[in-house]
Amino acid sequence: MEQVWSIFQQGGIIMIPLVLCSIIALAIIIEKFITLKRKKVIVPEIVSVIENLKTPADIDLAVSICEKNKGVFSNISMIGLKNTELPKDEIREMFADQGRQEVRTLEKGIGVLETIAAISPLLGLLGTVLGMFKAFDVISAEGMKQSQALAGYISEALITTVVGLSIGIPTLVAYNYFTNRAENLVLDIEKYSNELVAKISSFKNKKLTENDNTH
Repeated sequence: MEQVWSIFQQGGIIMIPLVLCSIIALAIIIEKFITLKRKKVIVPEIVSVIENLKTPADIDLAVSICEKNKGVFSNISMIGLKNTELPKDEIREMFADQGRQEVRTLEKGIGVLETIAAISPLLGLLGTVLGMFKAFDVISAEGMKQSQALAGYISEALITTVVGLSIGIPTLVAYNYFTNRAENLVLDIEKYSNELVAKISSFKNKKLTENDNTH
């Protein structure tokens, strides 16, 4: 712990925003690992009820399952289940509108990771420049006699660079990982939404056929 505090002190004032960036990035990464779990987003119970939707009588059961499992997937599925009387194209349009809103929920915080990944190395570079300025001030004032002070400022410059890169690189990896995971979840939701629309449409076609036969 003392060594960490010593490094923090040697890094200078730029270490404060760097530490804040690391804390924020870590908090978002932990939160996204939890909220972007496939089973948490693509709820198996909702998937099962959509796949086993065989008659219009099953729609009420599907609605109740969605209401018990609130989330991105259920919110989108409810659009189709509660608007079965609408034309197929209108349901698809409603799915698309709701989907755009729900994607915001999935991607919330991911943009912050991108920002931290970009600015952390730049903050480290700024710390490097400030450290080198101090080092050159010592050289211009005292020449090479104050070697200890000179070494301290160069150390400050190097520490901020290392810390900035140490934060930026893993944060960038996490950003790309969560972006891909969110996109894959969106594609899966679209697949099940299309399946739901197809089933709702088949119910309508079957009903129309039955009405024609009765006449």
